Amino acid sequence: MTAFFSGILGKAARLAMAIATLGLVGLDMQAASAAELAKDLFGNKRLPAAVAARSYGFYSKGCFSGGMAIATDGPTWQAMRLSRNRRWGHPKMIALIEKLSREATADGWPGLLIGDISQPRGGPMLTGHASHQIGLDADIWLTPMPDRRLSPTERENMSAISMVNEKTHLVIDKRWTPAHARLIERAASYPEVERILVNPGIKKKLCETVTGDRSWLRKVRPFWGHDYHFHVRIGCQAGSKGCKEQDPTPRGDGCDKSLAWWFTEEPWRPATGPAKPKARDIMTMASLPKECRAVLDAPSPVNEAAVTYHGKGGAPTAVVAAPSPEEPEVADTPIITDGGTPAAANAFAPRPSVDIPLPRPRPKTQ
Repeated sequence: MTAFFSGILGKAARLAMAIATLGLVGLDMQAASAAELAKDLFGNKRLPAAVAARSYGFYSKGCFSGGMAIATDGPTWQAMRLSRNRRWGHPKMIALIEKLSREATADGWPGLLIGDISQPRGGPMLTGHASHQIGLDADIWLTPMPDRRLSPTERENMSAISMVNEKTHLVIDKRWTPAHARLIERAASYPEVERILVNPGIKKKLCETVTGDRSWLRKVRPFWGHDYHFHVRIGCQAGSKGCKEQDPTPRGDGCDKSLAWWFTEEPWRPATGPAKPKARDIMTMASLPKECRAVLDAPSPVNEAAVTYHGKGGAPTAVVAAPSPEEPEVADTPIITDGGTPAAANAFAPRPSVDIPLPRPRPKTQ
């Protein structure tokens, strides 16, 4: 009898140990999952999360759902560096870029060359930017669009033209034109735009040459780099409760002592000590808002064409994703149909409004 109970107790002990071991393995797997580099997970997503358009977190630490791509070619724009797959943004961002491209032509700018916007689901990028993570940032080249369509090879290898002398940090006058200033002013004129980042030399040139209404200069902020492009940033959009607002820009036009600092030695002094790793190279999923895991796991649309905006005139449709075992949150505003009337909200549809772009109907599959 004693031997019987000893055997039972032994089996129970082994079972308990096995359960504990499995528990530890589970914890280890969770820890490993949390420790995954976010840039690898987000950088390998080829399509957006086909749920309501929302941004989570901050511009340099977050993600977004319901993304839309701007077409590689439009009547007044061409997208560059196509291999990066960074033509994606919040629908409001895509709408603004398309609007800027149209209205800038009326100001004498021949069309936009569009640089990086965001990855399909945002998040930290495999290379490059610290920001551009929540679909609300976009880079516009200061090189005018040529009067022909660039080849894929040209879009990968063509260099943008720097406007600034790297030694003096001043604008190269023979390259700068009034049309450059009008383009930046046009972008700053939109109420959605909260900041435009430019090289300090470009900010100085604007401060010295802009006459009349100078109120828009407040949005134009000097920052390292940005000598061959300017960076447009819009604010958190309606419905994005998890989006963290940035601090408001200081009062005034920014043509003051804060600008003068950029033309001292301090901003350009080489860093000392060991180089710190870039945030994107150490950022894990645990560093991002918890919603970003759901964004990663959300279903994709049926194809890229279904979520690509080609400009005004494209017939709007709802985005339809492949079925998912766990249905994502239902969009809480109606989809707008061709006639401008609400249609039943699809669980996988983004959350457009009348003034944001809607994709063309997806092509029929054979």
